Amino acid sequence: MKTNGMFFKVVIAFLIAFAAASLVTLLWNLLIEKNGAIVDWGTSFFLAILIGIIIPIARNKMK
Repeated sequence: MKTNGMFFKVVIAFLIAFAAASLVTLLWNLLIEKNGAIVDWGTSFFLAILIGIIIPIARNKMK
């Protein structure tokens, strides 16, 4: 696979994972912890980096 194609897939997976993790941590703090509208940016960013790298590589290996 070309490098540009893989880079694009990593960026797209990172953005989707970051948005989802941010939303989940926001809802968790609002509904479960009752801390107010607080997003755990560190956890969201770390999770997005891991998912953004692992998912495209795993999909590429399955082909």
